[in-house]
Amino acid sequence: MLDDVLVSAYLARIGASRPARRDLATLAELTERHVLSVPFENLDYHLGQEIHLDERVVDKIVHQGRGGGCYEVNPAFGMLLTALGYQVEILSARVHRPGGLGAPLGHLVLRVTLDGAAYLVDVGFRRNARRPLLLGTGEVQFDPQGAYAFGPEQQGEFDLVLDGEPMYRVDGRPRELGDFRPSLWWFRTCPDSPFLQDVFCSLPTVEGRITLKGRTLTRRVHGTVSEELLADDADVFAAYHKYFGLTLDRLPDEPVRPEGSRGVAVE
Repeated sequence: MLDDVLVSAYLARIGASRPARRDLATLAELTERHVLSVPFENLDYHLGQEIHLDERVVDKIVHQGRGGGCYEVNPAFGMLLTALGYQVEILSARVHRPGGLGAPLGHLVLRVTLDGAAYLVDVGFRRNARRPLLLGTGEVQFDPQGAYAFGPEQQGEFDLVLDGEPMYRVDGRPRELGDFRPSLWWFRTCPDSPFLQDVFCSLPTVEGRITLKGRTLTRRVHGTVSEELLADDADVFAAYHKYFGLTLDRLPDEPVRPEGSRGVAVE
């Protein structure tokens, strides 16, 4: 459980005030602030740093000003919500990829139950919703990121669909954080791991999204996309700091990408 000092620091990190009440509006505000403040990034995979499945990831986000992948930012956000009195469970999901469904436990999301209703919360995926999504309904749910809907449940699993395209398939059984250690080891070590094939840092904005993938800076503003190749190291350092608030001692190593690999889509 996060102590009160760390809770206050976490809220300051995402630009949120301490909630006066525990309700859906507050949950939506906290979720959106987290999505817009903490980047989806894999820099530690290419900086030779460990990826932690415990409270150390909170220190990374709060005190180091960093982001991370789903195994980091979603558990950290879950710890914050738990400390604020929300009922939080960890769920696993399989990501829809061009070649078919990914492996079980390939993605980590949260289920938050509030006043008898359950919501899917995800702050660690490309194009994740900014706000909680009500579970148990097939109705389209509109979000600043697009139109989301859940497919019918089949053997305890159900798809999350964005603008008609399946994103990932959620397993409704609660998981423990430690269940993801074998998958994390695979993501950290296997040459086929999408997290090892690209260096990326991505953050939604009110106007669109900004992404630094390798040395290519992509800015999406109200549907208009611009790309800029940053040739100088100084420009890359400056982009990390300006757009994502990251201050790095050195740049991540450039990966060797296997032929035919696709990496992680972050746009």
